[in-house]
Amino acid sequence: MQRRSLFLALAAFAMLPCACHAQRGQATLSDAEVEQIRDSAYVANDRVMVFIKLIDVRIKTLEDLYAKPRRPGREQDTHDLLEQFTALADELNDNLDDYGERHRDIRKALPKLLEATERWGTVTRTPPDNETYNLARKIALEAIQDLHDAATQMIPEQKAWFAAHPPQKEDPLQGESHPR
Repeated sequence: MQRRSLFLALAAFAMLPCACHAQRGQATLSDAEVEQIRDSAYVANDRVMVFIKLIDVRIKTLEDLYAKPRRPGREQDTHDLLEQFTALADELNDNLDDYGERHRDIRKALPKLLEATERWGTVTRTPPDNETYNLARKIALEAIQDLHDAATQMIPEQKAWFAAHPPQKEDPLQGESHPR
């Protein structure tokens, strides 16, 4: 009985470093980027713009990978960038869902988000087919489409809501205008 317990404990311990490494993975955000997101947490419009900026950085890096001569590891770098992009796009989409339900004012950011989704889709389709990143690209393109659809739907919803509920003066505690 003790041998079995010892064996199970050793087996679990041996698997621990693998599990920790798998959870750590490649960081999607740098510490500075995490700080930018935290700083923009109280103003919904600013937060959407921060996400657009962070995603633009990944898209620009992807563009640069294919604008320069090929280097070893480019396909894996493409895969990693697409996964980072998708994680950020999914997080932004979750934020949009929350902002829509709570009627947070993101009217200024939504047209910019629509423009960005067009740009992101074009750049994401640019690299040639490669099995290293084709699935990651497909998922990224789906995330772009989800963002595009959400923004397209939210623009008239936001216009209608804020026409019916004009914002009051700015609330210094919240950092943005709130409907009545």
